[in-house]
Amino acid sequence: MGSRQQYKFGEDFNFKESEKPLEKAGRFLISAVACSVVLTLVLYGIFALVVNTDQEAMIKREIRMYQKVYPQLKPQENILEGSLQALESKDNTIYGKVFQNMAPQVDPVNSMGMFYGADTIPDTKLISYTYDKVQGLVSRQYDVEAVFRGVLRKMSSGDFVNPPMDMPVRDVSYPQIGAGLGVRMNPMLKAWVQHDGLDFIVPQGEPVYAAGDGYVSDVQKASGGNGNTVTISHDGGYTTRYAHLSTIYVREGQKVRKGSKIALAGMSGGSYAPHLHYEVAKNGKYLNPVLYMFASVSPEEFANMLYMSVNTKQSLD
Repeated sequence: MGSRQQYKFGEDFNFKESEKPLEKAGRFLISAVACSVVLTLVLYGIFALVVNTDQEAMIKREIRMYQKVYPQLKPQENILEGSLQALESKDNTIYGKVFQNMAPQVDPVNSMGMFYGADTIPDTKLISYTYDKVQGLVSRQYDVEAVFRGVLRKMSSGDFVNPPMDMPVRDVSYPQIGAGLGVRMNPMLKAWVQHDGLDFIVPQGEPVYAAGDGYVSDVQKASGGNGNTVTISHDGGYTTRYAHLSTIYVREGQKVRKGSKIALAGMSGGSYAPHLHYEVAKNGKYLNPVLYMFASVSPEEFANMLYMSVNTKQSLD
């Protein structure tokens, strides 16, 4: 005998089937679960607003600190920015008067300006550019290795002579490098003339050292031209000359060792400012002195020195 269906009299004055106990219990359970979830979310939100974790508390403390410090840093930033602009203007003024040219950028080799706006370049072009650069570097790597192998072979031969490669002045950096080998504006003649050496911008009385072993082949003292000069002859046909000296400590025919103090820098002769004019020659042919200094400085400093010697358009003598 099946279960009896129960009916109840509704508000619309009709009989309706009564809800089964199981269905009623299921609906109550679903409602209870839904209410629990909602209540849990509400309580969690209230808890999150009121109670902070250690990490949240630390972040909030940092934010409050930054909010307090930032207004104090802003005026300092404006002052520093103004000072840097003033220094840049002064630097350009000095270079304009002395070298008839704008001052080179502070660090020409390491400048990242070439990457400005890189985020607007499509990835495909960046990948292609990078690939071409890598291939070029790989090719140059083999060229450099071939050069080094040739250098090692030459150094291993019995007739190899090490050229004078020591710095003639100490503790100089690339901003102190003036005009190098080539046609430069002469400050006295106000004309473009051949400049046969490299200018080191050093103060009066700066010690000058022999760039390599050799003997003093010539000492000149004059009020014009290159002023007081010392010429040192080295093995292999190399000579080095040091000009515009204020004081000379060596005599003609004297043997000197690399690093020996031979004189003091000055501005004797036709010199626009205190400096050392330094020349390197082989068998009478002038060479670029910068190329003989790479063993005495870091690669970065050498590259910057080379840049300065090329881009400084006016000499100091």
